[in-house]
Amino acid sequence: MNKQRFVWEKITLELKNPNRIAYGKSSKFLIYWIRLAGDNGWGEAAIPSDGGNSDKEMLVFWANAARSHVHFPVSIHQVQGWIGEGGPAPARCALELALLDRIGRIEGKPLYQVLDLPEPEPLPTSFTIALDTPQKMAEIARNEKAYPILKLKLGGEDDEDCIAAIREVRPDAKLRVDVNAAWDLPKAIKMVRQLSVYNLELIEQPLGRDQITEMGILQSTTHIPIVADESVQNIEDVHALGLAGVAGINLKLMKTGGILPALEMIRIARDYNMRIMLGCVIETSLGVTAMAHLSGLAEWIDLDAPLLIKNDPFTGLNYDRHLKIKLSHQPGIGVQLQS
Repeated sequence: MNKQRFVWEKITLELKNPNRIAYGKSSKFLIYWIRLAGDNGWGEAAIPSDGGNSDKEMLVFWANAARSHVHFPVSIHQVQGWIGEGGPAPARCALELALLDRIGRIEGKPLYQVLDLPEPEPLPTSFTIALDTPQKMAEIARNEKAYPILKLKLGGEDDEDCIAAIREVRPDAKLRVDVNAAWDLPKAIKMVRQLSVYNLELIEQPLGRDQITEMGILQSTTHIPIVADESVQNIEDVHALGLAGVAGINLKLMKTGGILPALEMIRIARDYNMRIMLGCVIETSLGVTAMAHLSGLAEWIDLDAPLLIKNDPFTGLNYDRHLKIKLSHQPGIGVQLQS
């Protein structure tokens, strides 16, 4: 912790329900928040489960950044140069968010205005149902009947049974599927064909992280949009996915390294006519609200993490009863630490 330039603190987030996906299960997640001197900027770092970053790498990166600069940047054009090259993506993201938040607070503008982005309109986010038995997933879907869009984690032994059970109790819902890289190409082709009768809105990351060419092949077999998530780590990946013909990408700030790299990825994706999903890992309202400032640029929103945790330390993004997200339009990111 550096008391002169900024401070950071580790927080354990507790989930309302265990988060089970194809490659693991957890009920607690560690995140860090960063606060610039004078309470003038907040940032968040959450390590994605597939990210390969460590706490130690992030702490070293922040300590070096705190020693390397006397003054904070005063415009968005100085932010990436101030942060410098290298460092884990979540650590870079936390610093960038804090610096952008500070600039917005000083200018008295919400972040989307600082970035010269369109004003976000209320859009519905999906609500995630973790991988479980068909009966349990259907029970959750029935209980969350106010939510119009459900994101279903698959990658187990009973994938089609899970979809069938949920569709039976929620014929009204838009269904998105997230496989978390659990299928190989032959199984994916088979599953996509079988699941097409359930009117799916999209299928997210059906194949392994490095199987970009194969995801393009899969996309060529179906009208259902294939959306890359784990495969999107950098700008080169966006080019590769676009060339492969994949329909869309899911961007998460903890993987892109912040908002400014995410905006560049969106620009490149549009050159390939790809669609955009804005997503999140398990993180607080701080990171999710920051991402929501980009929602005017996206077709799909998947920003439900604050709804999944018990102990969110921040307030920021608002959800109505149908899970439409709405920003507060306060200066900067627009979050407050709960008392």
